[in-house]
Amino acid sequence: MTQPRDGLTRREVLAASIGAAGVAAVGAGCEKGGTTMTDEQATQRSTTRMPVVFLPHGGGPWPWVDLGFPKADNDALARYLREVRAVPRTPPRALLVISAHWEERVPTVMTSKQPPMLYDYYGFPPESYTITWPAPGEPQLAARVQDLLGKAGFASASDDARGFDHGTFVPLKLTYPDADVPTVQLSLKAGLDPAEHLAIGRALAPLREEGVFIIGSGMSYHNMRGFRDRSQHPVSETFDAWLREAATSEPAERDRKLASWDTAPAARAAHPREEHLLPLMVIAGAAGEDRGTIPYNGTIGGLRVSAYHYG
Repeated sequence: MTQPRDGLTRREVLAASIGAAGVAAVGAGCEKGGTTMTDEQATQRSTTRMPVVFLPHGGGPWPWVDLGFPKADNDALARYLREVRAVPRTPPRALLVISAHWEERVPTVMTSKQPPMLYDYYGFPPESYTITWPAPGEPQLAARVQDLLGKAGFASASDDARGFDHGTFVPLKLTYPDADVPTVQLSLKAGLDPAEHLAIGRALAPLREEGVFIIGSGMSYHNMRGFRDRSQHPVSETFDAWLREAATSEPAERDRKLASWDTAPAARAAHPREEHLLPLMVIAGAAGEDRGTIPYNGTIGGLRVSAYHYG
């Protein structure tokens, strides 16, 4: 570990490496007479703690069906999604995906050991309904999610019949083409309250220390009438500029801005209904003190969309 810079304590340097939760754990160990974490242990913890990611999943089965969007746009998004596999420093033991395409009265987890496919789109060629992504489920992770939500005061439910919707299988078929990582989906909560979804993310943050890669799958712009409408290009640029600044702000400011996202410039023009933005709130909540980065900022049909990574 590098030596602390002038004016920075060792605790502050550790905070930059392992996050506030890790520093709290170090402090707790000292207060209880435990052994102080070594620099080597701190480094190991920083490399095994999973990041959290919000990614744009595009429209329908776009990697396999021509939707008429520019090839350069499709290629750039596909390239980014393939690169997401390398974001965790160590391979995750499981994935937890919050998809914009599942809403329930209370947060609900999939519990099947072998989740089926859910082709929740329509009007596409027959081959769109033969796409497979046979990742195994993990009931133990689903139970852990419910346990964490319960401790945070959230009622939850489980669903043993739900399949992977296209918010999960479309992007992750590019990220994990071998479908070899156990995957559990978590629904959004009806009402789509952004503050509630930030709190859900905070409740799930311990999973990052347990080898679980948390992924929010949505779109930073999602007005279906806007695609292919050139007059919507400035709308997407305006809202995306605000969102990039908000999502990468200092954590307390980030959460404050995201909780009141609908007061942002062009907010409701970009998201007449916010289900595609809410997975970002869960990811930001799970991010804790991590600052956001923007690994992808591109266009889909001329409309600006971004991805956000933390940790």
